[in-house]
Amino acid sequence: MLEEVERWLRTRSWSAADRPLDGVLAAKRASGSSVSVVLPALNEEETVGDIVSVIRRDLMARAPLVDELVVVDSGSTDRTSAVAAAAGARVVHRDTILPRIPAVPGKGEVLWRSLLVTRGDVVCFVDADLREFSAGFVTGIVGPLLTDPEVQLVKAMYDRPLGTAAGQGGRVTELMARPLLNMHWPQLAGFVQPLGGEYAARRSLLEQLPFPVGYGVELGMLVDALHLVGLDALAQVDVGERIHRHQDGQALGRMSAAIYRTAQLRLARGHLLRPSLTQFERGADGFEPRTYSVDTEERPPMTEIAEYAARRVA
Repeated sequence: MLEEVERWLRTRSWSAADRPLDGVLAAKRASGSSVSVVLPALNEEETVGDIVSVIRRDLMARAPLVDELVVVDSGSTDRTSAVAAAAGARVVHRDTILPRIPAVPGKGEVLWRSLLVTRGDVVCFVDADLREFSAGFVTGIVGPLLTDPEVQLVKAMYDRPLGTAAGQGGRVTELMARPLLNMHWPQLAGFVQPLGGEYAARRSLLEQLPFPVGYGVELGMLVDALHLVGLDALAQVDVGERIHRHQDGQALGRMSAAIYRTAQLRLARGHLLRPSLTQFERGADGFEPRTYSVDTEERPPMTEIAEYAARRVA
């Protein structure tokens, strides 16, 4: 590990307990900053309501840390939107945001569009499939941004159990993302959960970043933020344990392909053929191929979008 990363681990890796809520609230008042929490959601009716309820109760009613709570529904076919709204979130459908540009499927697409329907100086992203959610996920990663003006982006770090196996979650992280980062961007080797969906950043940074539309968004954001603001502007906070729904092996394969493609684009910005990934499933006549396109499209920095610029002037 680089000496720079060893120093970063000592000075930019914290625990959520390092910043009690009272101190974070005092820093928020002093800075005059506002905080938005965004939950990207696709068919998460079983979990999204509990997450929204905890944030509203603990971080809006009891303590005024969060100023707006938005669930962006990316095309759910279940009751995700109704459950989220009943719990107290403002629900916005992906397709109603910036209709001039037709939406494509993908998590990064939803996060990018969320910048147009939120106004917080600090934007906090939380995945909508978390179980046993606590407010510490939000206070932990928002805290450094409100108390340290040099910090621009904060990732959550945590244990990820896989069923009853402790620490065995995050398979794509260990098999794809971590090797890529260590080999090509060794300054980012200190991130415990580089692909984690819980992170917060200053709007002034997010609006300058391109957003891969799919699963590559987290890796792309880290790499681009490193180049834009430098390692010392990035940080991570230990929030304990993350329990969520795990995907099957084939879904993880598609996720890995998108992440690899995101890295590839950043290593060589050239004109490349649109890649695909073929996987196999057993059918009536033996193994049958299933071919999926790999997310390659990226959305430009939000500052390049006329509607966003017009909103800032207004």
